[in-house]
Amino acid sequence: MEITKNVFQLDSVKGSHVFLIKADENILIDTGMPGASKQILAEINDLGVAAKDLQKILLTHHDIDHIGNVGILEVQTGAEVWAPEADIPYILGHKNREGIKWLIQKFNRAPKLAKLNSYADKQKFGEIQIIPAPGHTPGHSIVSYRNVIFVGDLFKTSGSEIAKLPRVMNRDQQQAQKAVAVLKDLKYDWLCPSHGNPIQNGAKIQQFISQYS
Repeated sequence: MEITKNVFQLDSVKGSHVFLIKADENILIDTGMPGASKQILAEINDLGVAAKDLQKILLTHHDIDHIGNVGILEVQTGAEVWAPEADIPYILGHKNREGIKWLIQKFNRAPKLAKLNSYADKQKFGEIQIIPAPGHTPGHSIVSYRNVIFVGDLFKTSGSEIAKLPRVMNRDQQQAQKAVAVLKDLKYDWLCPSHGNPIQNGAKIQQFISQYS
């Protein structure tokens, strides 16, 4: 699904979304649940991006449904992998996830990566900017590109409804709620959550944000 020109939500990955930006560099945002690497590579190829032409993979946070294919994709594309510094120990398996996420982790191996780069403060890649929005995980971050913001698990949508993720899925519920307020000062036309459909800027999303700002 094309959200705006050269910005795509991959149709072949279900559950937790994977996004592709075709810009000066071809960039993938998150990698979905394990087992979807072939679908991801096939779909981006259909969109005009060969595996060897993918330059970067940007991870919003450490959850399995976001990092599930990153190890395979790094090998098959040669892309640089980037992630929030505070989430890297969880991605690499050096720290155990907490609560229910620890149970999920038991059935999913940590990816083997040649190199995992950490975002710097106010990290930018051309027109892409990484914006910290912690709470869901220690380093949870959102990604801004032109008029689109990829919000990770900052919130989810279901039909026309917008909601926070369940408390059990957030490491720090209060911090996760405060993180929504980062959207207040950003300019965008579209917000793309990892769960649910993209939502266009308007009264409904502004009302949702106002609850936390």
